[in-house]
Amino acid sequence: MMGADTPAHSLTGRTIAITGGAGFIGSRLAATLAPDNDVRVLDDLSTGTARNVPDEATLIEGDVRTSTPVAKALDSADIVFHEAANPSVSRSIDAPLESHSRNVDGTLSVLEAARAEDARVVTASSTAIYGTPETVPVAEDAALNPSSPYGLEKLTADRYTQLYNDLYDLPTVSLRYFNVYGPGQTGGDYSGVITIFLEQATADEPITVDGDGQQTRDFVHVDDVVRANIAAATTEATGEAFNVGTGTSVTITELAETIRELTDADSEIEYVDSRPGDVRHSRADLSKASRLLDYSPEIGLEEGLRTLLE
Repeated sequence: MMGADTPAHSLTGRTIAITGGAGFIGSRLAATLAPDNDVRVLDDLSTGTARNVPDEATLIEGDVRTSTPVAKALDSADIVFHEAANPSVSRSIDAPLESHSRNVDGTLSVLEAARAEDARVVTASSTAIYGTPETVPVAEDAALNPSSPYGLEKLTADRYTQLYNDLYDLPTVSLRYFNVYGPGQTGGDYSGVITIFLEQATADEPITVDGDGQQTRDFVHVDDVVRANIAAATTEATGEAFNVGTGTSVTITELAETIRELTDADSEIEYVDSRPGDVRHSRADLSKASRLLDYSPEIGLEEGLRTLLE
């Protein structure tokens, strides 16, 4: 749960649907909002688990692409946080049809149901839509050249979200997450590198770094992502997309070294093959989010890593 200074008071007495609410980010959002709102979680439990859903929330088990459970979750909803997705670049490369179906068809399904209810939609987009950026930090008006099916799917979902605002006058916001980490995350390539490094270090196993380790990432704590979502649910700046990161970056080798120090591990750092579709450098320009969402990250990387160790 987040601290008392979290602006959750700005969302009270609302009917809120969270797709993917049994997963990493969605469950953190549900735990923050459920005490003061009627929260429904829609999740097929393919990657999330029911135990992640807070007791105060209602779990509706179902696929985000299927109209009946989506309509049930969004019935009379004021706000929809659309977190359900295949979040894996590598899985999108291995199975692009399935990944497209989950990420694009799922988003369209949610937007259509939200249009029927006139519910605001906050969609989880991704830094992957930028592909390999020409310059860093990356602003929202940077070139959009995704280098993986996942990035292209998220770009399509991002654009559909904006289109529904412009075409149907449905209030929407897209949040382009950079590399999210925090309690409740499992291993994988959606910033799961931190979870993997921590597991390796605490077991005194080699810390395996993809490529030469000089690629940079902007790691943002899940509680800052929750703050950004709450801001997006209340902002007057609808029809917009915003970066959600920290505005700072570290190399993957620096991350491995920091984790090794924090865990007091004897692990060696071991370099392995690069991953296909991997972006070299990434860092968020937060000036637009700061100006229109009043968003600024509160948790630095070392502090955030300590929350995982605790």
